[in-house]
Amino acid sequence: MINRRVKKLLVIGWDAADWIIIDRLFAQGKMPHLRRLVDNGVRADLSTLDPKLSPLLWSSIATGKTADKHGILNFVEPNPAGDGLRISASTTRRTKALWNIITQSQMKVNAVSWYASHPAEPISGTCVTNLFQEGEPTAIGAPWPMQSGTVHPPSWQEKLAPQRTAAKEITKAELLSMIPRLHETKPKDDRPRTLAKQLARMSSVHHAATSILKESQQWDCTMVFYETIDTIGHHFMQFLPPRMPHVSKDELRLYGDVMLNVYEHHDRTLGELLQNAGPDTTVILLSDHGFHSGDQRPVITQTNPDDRAAVEASWHRQFGVLVMSGTAIKCGERITAASLLDITPTALALLGLPVGADMDGRVLAEAFTEPYVVESIESWDTKPGEAGMHPDDLRNNPFESQDALNQLIDLGYMPALGDDIKARLDLVRRESDFNLAVVYMSTGRAQLAEPIFAELSQQKPDESRFTTNLANCQFSARNFAGCAQTATAYLQKHPTNPEAGILLAGSLANLGKNDEAKALLTRLERDFAGRPELAMSLGDMHGILGEWDDAQRLYRRSAQHDPQNPRAQVALARASLATSKWEDAVEFCLNAVEIRQITPEAHDSLGIALAWLGDYPHAIQSFENAIHLQPGLIDAHRFMAILGELVGDEAKAQKHRESVNQLLATLKSPEESGATPQNSWGPRAWAKSIGRTIAE
Repeated sequence: MINRRVKKLLVIGWDAADWIIIDRLFAQGKMPHLRRLVDNGVRADLSTLDPKLSPLLWSSIATGKTADKHGILNFVEPNPAGDGLRISASTTRRTKALWNIITQSQMKVNAVSWYASHPAEPISGTCVTNLFQEGEPTAIGAPWPMQSGTVHPPSWQEKLAPQRTAAKEITKAELLSMIPRLHETKPKDDRPRTLAKQLARMSSVHHAATSILKESQQWDCTMVFYETIDTIGHHFMQFLPPRMPHVSKDELRLYGDVMLNVYEHHDRTLGELLQNAGPDTTVILLSDHGFHSGDQRPVITQTNPDDRAAVEASWHRQFGVLVMSGTAIKCGERITAASLLDITPTALALLGLPVGADMDGRVLAEAFTEPYVVESIESWDTKPGEAGMHPDDLRNNPFESQDALNQLIDLGYMPALGDDIKARLDLVRRESDFNLAVVYMSTGRAQLAEPIFAELSQQKPDESRFTTNLANCQFSARNFAGCAQTATAYLQKHPTNPEAGILLAGSLANLGKNDEAKALLTRLERDFAGRPELAMSLGDMHGILGEWDDAQRLYRRSAQHDPQNPRAQVALARASLATSKWEDAVEFCLNAVEIRQITPEAHDSLGIALAWLGDYPHAIQSFENAIHLQPGLIDAHRFMAILGELVGDEAKAQKHRESVNQLLATLKSPEESGATPQNSWGPRAWAKSIGRTIAE
């Protein structure tokens, strides 16, 4: 084992916390407890995963693995008992969570309110599940029984039950602190009651956590999760200034400060947690994603239950927050390239435990004060020992259990499910399959996503997201004939769908049907002239046709529409590369990095431009940055193999040759890598220009 770096580790989750709001409050001298952690530690933008759904993301945070590995794919899942649905359960998770690994390592750990933690696992500490505050009675003074399996060990149940707060117990003073003009609200306005309910849930979680910290001094890691910023945000972020078109002036006046007050409330609870945890505690505070608060806020009118979760997820920004503070952590610095998959590996390293080689994240060693030497094991899942998990006979795949029950129904051994229950089960299965396909697609495994999207599209042919994602998979896999067929069939029924039209245009261009592609692009630009968010994709299609002036025009429009989007600058850089304007490409790449340093495409394009300019040392550094952020960039490895040769570093060259071969071995064909196709500025063209060859 490596040396332990911290005495105690406190991991705090604030669902959907966002630096934009936090920095705004920092500038006003508010949120002093979080500000102190930032000033005495490191901060980072924390990159999220797709789909941006909390049960999947917080399970990835707790395991260091993507959702296809840990198995939590939705908010709800079939109840194996066959009577409908249940909240996604700990018995569904297929891999050990951080609290299991710590238990297996003979350390003490507490886990409070984490997603998909019910029923409580028998860990070496206290587990309070995400159903702790459920079942509140409607009548004042009525009994409030706690659900079975909510607390481990059971001896803590009696201690923690009184810590739950009912919505009716939220005082008028507490509501006034959130809604100063509470007296002006109308009796039929349910929003104050909605806010009270969410504050009560947060209070229950917080009181449970502080009770455990007060009474259990001997612990190594405590993990506490608060969902409140996200749950309240979906109701009240629309009222934050500047006023959205659908928000009235009265609503702005009444509820405009609710979200800012919610953040300040979180800071007060943070201060209480830190006081109870003790001064020798290292803290990791994070969110799973951000939350739009400016002009990117969506206006949600869609109420179709089939895609409600996806619509609500449109509020979520790509980057959440990360703060790390403690004696083993650097002071007052920012770190880059942090992903929510890095939290468990980093926590393990701080506790002196090896990292599983099958984890998808990495140790954020750049945040440590002392050098870190990686120690890993093949997998914690195969390591024997008591890990505080449920017995094997309780852990199962709920969809497989449901299939088994359906077989019994078909054979006549069980009564058929009611139409309502069956419809809900079918919906949950579709949504879970869709989420799994998105995980595959967003992690570069389009070949695994395509058959799932194809099946979903067949089941629900009018569901736009199923068919357009299928076409996207086909396009990514360079199956342009298949993409064209899918998009054409969909457009026959839905002729105004822009994404299908753009994918069809790109497929036609790649199939050499340039005249058809150009005509379609002309029509799309005319029909969607008022949709600047489509400019980037339209520009990409012009790029496929080699029409770089039109591509740049659209990329510049995209940059004007969303100046904080680094992808527009990267697109301009790629257009400059395609026209051999190397210095312009460098400038656009630097613009992108200035907007957001965690942009692998910007570092990759910068490396390409610098290689063509002959600045090999800086090109190497740029490619190393790109690969660090996104290891699967095959062309970056190809460039690095040749650059290693040119600077006389054969070990570096060989390392990247091997990386290319390893990456290609995981794919059906080189084209499926997502690497840039053969062009006038890629690794093949550059290698030829300097008299070199590329070895696959």
